Amino acid sequence: MPRGRYSFHDTHDHTPLGEEHFHCATGPSGWRYTAQTTTPEGDHAGSVDLTIDALGRPIRLELHAGGWQVRGAALDGVTWVRSDPAGEQAQEGNAPAHAFTGLSPAFLIATARLLRLEPGGPATRVRLVSFQPPVLAPLTVDQSWSLITRTAHPTDSGSLPVDNFRVADLATGDQYDVHIAGDVVLAAPGIELEDLESPPSTFA
Repeated sequence: MPRGRYSFHDTHDHTPLGEEHFHCATGPSGWRYTAQTTTPEGDHAGSVDLTIDALGRPIRLELHAGGWQVRGAALDGVTWVRSDPAGEQAQEGNAPAHAFTGLSPAFLIATARLLRLEPGGPATRVRLVSFQPPVLAPLTVDQSWSLITRTAHPTDSGSLPVDNFRVADLATGDQYDVHIAGDVVLAAPGIELEDLESPPSTFA
Protein backbone atom coordinates (compact mmCIF):
# COMPACT_ATOMS: atom_id res chain seq x y z
CA MET A 1 0.00 0.00 0.00
CA PRO A 2 1.93 3.04 -1.23
CA ARG A 3 1.78 6.05 1.04
CA GLY A 4 3.42 9.39 0.38
CA ARG A 5 3.16 13.06 -0.47
CA TYR A 6 2.82 15.08 -3.67
CA SER A 7 3.43 18.80 -3.98
CA PHE A 8 1.69 21.08 -6.47
CA HIS A 9 3.05 24.20 -8.12
CA ASP A 10 2.01 26.64 -10.82
CA THR A 11 3.44 25.46 -14.14
CA HIS A 12 4.25 29.02 -15.23
CA ASP A 13 5.98 30.65 -12.24
CA HIS A 14 6.38 27.61 -9.93
CA THR A 15 4.35 29.22 -7.13
CA PRO A 16 3.57 26.52 -4.51
CA LEU A 17 -0.11 25.51 -4.57
CA GLY A 18 -0.18 23.01 -1.71
CA GLU A 19 0.33 19.32 -1.06
CA GLU A 20 -1.55 16.02 -1.15
CA HIS A 21 -0.88 13.34 1.47
CA PHE A 22 -2.07 10.05 0.01
CA HIS A 23 -2.28 6.32 0.32
CA CYS A 24 -3.62 3.85 -2.22
CA ALA A 25 -4.06 0.13 -2.67
CA THR A 26 -4.82 -2.39 -5.38
CA GLY A 27 -7.19 -5.30 -4.93
CA PRO A 28 -8.90 -8.03 -6.94
CA SER A 29 -11.84 -5.72 -7.71
CA GLY A 30 -9.87 -2.56 -8.56
CA TRP A 31 -7.94 0.28 -6.91
CA ARG A 32 -8.66 2.89 -4.24
CA TYR A 33 -6.90 6.20 -3.61
CA THR A 34 -7.53 8.44 -0.62
CA ALA A 35 -5.81 11.71 0.22
CA GLN A 36 -5.93 14.87 2.28
CA THR A 37 -4.92 18.14 0.62
CA THR A 38 -3.28 21.11 2.33
CA THR A 39 -2.57 24.73 1.46
CA PRO A 40 1.01 26.02 1.02
CA GLU A 41 0.78 27.13 4.66
CA GLY A 42 -0.11 23.60 5.76
CA ASP A 43 -3.80 24.16 6.50
CA HIS A 44 -6.40 21.57 5.55
CA ALA A 45 -7.80 22.28 2.07
CA GLY A 46 -9.86 19.25 1.09
CA SER A 47 -9.86 15.54 0.38
CA VAL A 48 -9.92 12.99 -2.44
CA ASP A 49 -11.47 9.52 -2.38
CA LEU A 50 -11.49 7.64 -5.70
CA THR A 51 -12.26 3.98 -6.35
CA ILE A 52 -12.01 2.39 -9.80
CA ASP A 53 -12.97 -1.11 -10.83
CA ALA A 54 -10.71 -3.67 -12.50
CA LEU A 55 -11.35 -2.04 -15.90
CA GLY A 56 -10.43 1.44 -14.67
CA ARG A 57 -14.00 2.78 -14.50
CA PRO A 58 -14.81 5.14 -11.61
CA ILE A 59 -17.24 3.36 -9.32
CA ARG A 60 -16.97 5.94 -6.52
CA LEU A 61 -15.63 9.50 -6.38
CA GLU A 62 -15.84 11.92 -3.48
CA LEU A 63 -14.06 15.29 -3.51
CA HIS A 64 -14.06 18.11 -0.97
CA ALA A 65 -12.60 21.58 -1.56
CA GLY A 66 -13.47 25.21 -0.91
CA GLY A 67 -16.70 24.42 0.92
CA TRP A 68 -17.95 22.23 -1.93
CA GLN A 69 -18.25 18.49 -2.34
CA VAL A 70 -18.69 16.24 -5.36
CA ARG A 71 -19.87 12.65 -5.40
CA GLY A 72 -19.85 10.76 -8.66
CA ALA A 73 -19.60 7.44 -10.48
CA ALA A 74 -19.74 5.89 -13.94
CA LEU A 75 -23.45 5.74 -14.72
CA ASP A 76 -24.90 6.51 -18.16
CA GLY A 77 -21.50 7.99 -18.99
CA VAL A 78 -20.55 9.71 -15.74
CA THR A 79 -22.98 11.13 -13.21
CA TRP A 80 -22.29 13.37 -10.22
CA VAL A 81 -23.84 15.56 -7.56
CA ARG A 82 -22.11 18.80 -6.56
CA SER A 83 -23.25 20.51 -3.38
CA ASP A 84 -22.33 22.54 -0.34
CA PRO A 85 -21.69 20.42 2.80
CA ALA A 86 -25.28 20.94 4.00
CA GLY A 87 -26.66 19.76 0.65
CA GLU A 88 -28.75 22.91 0.24
CA GLN A 89 -27.25 23.78 -3.16
CA ALA A 90 -27.11 20.29 -4.64
CA GLN A 91 -26.89 20.11 -8.42
CA GLU A 92 -26.94 16.86 -10.37
CA GLY A 93 -24.94 16.45 -13.55
CA ASN A 94 -24.38 13.88 -16.25
CA ALA A 95 -22.12 13.77 -19.29
CA PRO A 96 -21.34 11.25 -22.05
CA ALA A 97 -17.76 10.92 -20.78
CA HIS A 98 -15.50 8.00 -19.87
CA ALA A 99 -14.27 9.10 -16.43
CA PHE A 100 -13.34 12.02 -14.17
CA THR A 101 -10.22 14.14 -13.86
CA GLY A 102 -8.89 16.95 -11.68
CA LEU A 103 -5.83 18.21 -9.85
CA SER A 104 -5.07 14.98 -7.98
CA PRO A 105 -2.50 12.56 -9.45
CA ALA A 106 -5.08 9.85 -8.75
CA PHE A 107 -6.92 10.84 -11.92
CA LEU A 108 -3.82 10.37 -14.09
CA ILE A 109 -3.37 6.84 -12.77
CA ALA A 110 -7.06 6.06 -13.20
CA THR A 111 -7.10 7.31 -16.81
CA ALA A 112 -4.00 5.26 -17.64
CA ARG A 113 -5.72 2.17 -16.20
CA LEU A 114 -8.87 2.89 -18.17
CA LEU A 115 -7.08 3.20 -21.52
CA ARG A 116 -4.68 0.21 -21.18
CA LEU A 117 -2.33 1.55 -23.85
CA GLU A 118 0.61 -0.31 -25.36
CA PRO A 119 4.02 1.29 -26.02
CA GLY A 120 4.25 2.79 -29.48
CA GLY A 121 0.57 2.26 -30.19
CA PRO A 122 -1.79 4.88 -31.61
CA ALA A 123 -3.06 7.77 -29.54
CA THR A 124 -6.45 7.24 -27.91
CA ARG A 125 -9.03 9.95 -27.42
CA VAL A 126 -10.82 10.16 -24.09
CA ARG A 127 -13.53 12.49 -22.78
CA LEU A 128 -13.33 13.39 -19.09
CA VAL A 129 -15.27 15.58 -16.67
CA SER A 130 -12.85 17.76 -14.73
CA PHE A 131 -13.38 19.06 -11.19
CA GLN A 132 -10.76 21.63 -10.20
CA PRO A 133 -10.39 23.34 -6.82
CA PRO A 134 -11.34 25.67 -5.28
CA VAL A 135 -15.02 25.35 -6.28
CA LEU A 136 -15.08 21.94 -8.07
CA ALA A 137 -17.18 23.21 -10.98
CA PRO A 138 -17.58 20.54 -13.71
CA LEU A 139 -15.89 21.02 -17.09
CA THR A 140 -15.90 18.46 -19.90
CA VAL A 141 -12.48 18.07 -21.55
CA ASP A 142 -11.25 16.00 -24.49
CA GLN A 143 -7.75 14.56 -24.32
CA SER A 144 -5.51 12.35 -26.42
CA TRP A 145 -3.28 9.82 -24.64
CA SER A 146 -0.42 7.78 -26.08
CA LEU A 147 2.14 5.55 -24.36
CA ILE A 148 5.53 6.62 -25.69
CA THR A 149 7.82 4.26 -23.79
CA ARG A 150 7.77 1.62 -21.06
CA THR A 151 11.11 1.22 -19.28
CA ALA A 152 11.96 -1.42 -16.71
CA HIS A 153 13.74 -0.12 -13.61
CA PRO A 154 15.36 -2.59 -11.20
CA THR A 155 14.26 -2.41 -7.55
CA ASP A 156 14.86 -4.47 -4.41
CA SER A 157 11.59 -6.30 -5.04
CA GLY A 158 12.10 -6.86 -8.77
CA SER A 159 11.68 -4.98 -12.00
CA LEU A 160 9.32 -1.99 -11.97
CA PRO A 161 7.99 -0.68 -15.30
CA VAL A 162 7.81 3.10 -15.72
CA ASP A 163 5.41 4.37 -18.36
CA ASN A 164 5.93 7.67 -20.17
CA PHE A 165 2.60 8.97 -21.49
CA ARG A 166 2.09 11.86 -23.90
CA VAL A 167 -1.14 13.72 -23.13
CA ALA A 168 -2.66 16.35 -25.40
CA ASP A 169 -5.50 18.75 -24.68
CA LEU A 170 -7.57 18.59 -27.86
CA ALA A 171 -9.12 22.02 -27.27
CA THR A 172 -5.84 23.93 -26.90
CA GLY A 173 -3.26 21.64 -28.54
CA ASP A 174 -1.10 21.72 -25.40
CA GLN A 175 0.97 18.57 -24.87
CA TYR A 176 2.78 17.29 -21.81
CA ASP A 177 4.37 14.10 -20.48
CA VAL A 178 3.25 12.04 -17.49
CA HIS A 179 5.52 9.40 -15.91
CA ILE A 180 3.76 6.66 -13.94
CA ALA A 181 5.17 3.65 -12.09
CA GLY A 182 2.48 1.23 -10.97
CA ASP A 183 -0.02 3.36 -9.04
CA VAL A 184 2.30 6.30 -8.36
CA VAL A 185 2.87 9.38 -10.53
CA LEU A 186 6.61 10.03 -10.64
CA ALA A 187 6.40 13.32 -12.56
CA ALA A 188 3.80 15.43 -14.35
CA PRO A 189 3.37 19.16 -15.02
CA GLY A 190 2.76 20.96 -11.74
CA ILE A 191 3.15 17.75 -9.71
CA GLU A 192 6.19 16.51 -7.79
CA LEU A 193 6.45 13.28 -5.80
CA GLU A 194 8.10 14.51 -2.60
CA ASP A 195 7.94 11.41 -0.42
CA LEU A 196 7.09 7.72 -0.87
CA GLU A 197 7.16 5.40 2.13
CA SER A 198 6.71 2.14 0.22
CA PRO A 199 7.15 1.01 -3.40
CA PRO A 200 4.36 1.46 -5.93
CA SER A 201 1.86 -1.35 -6.33
CA THR A 202 1.66 -3.09 -9.68
CA PHE A 203 -1.62 -3.85 -11.39
CA ALA A 204 -2.47 -7.38 -12.48
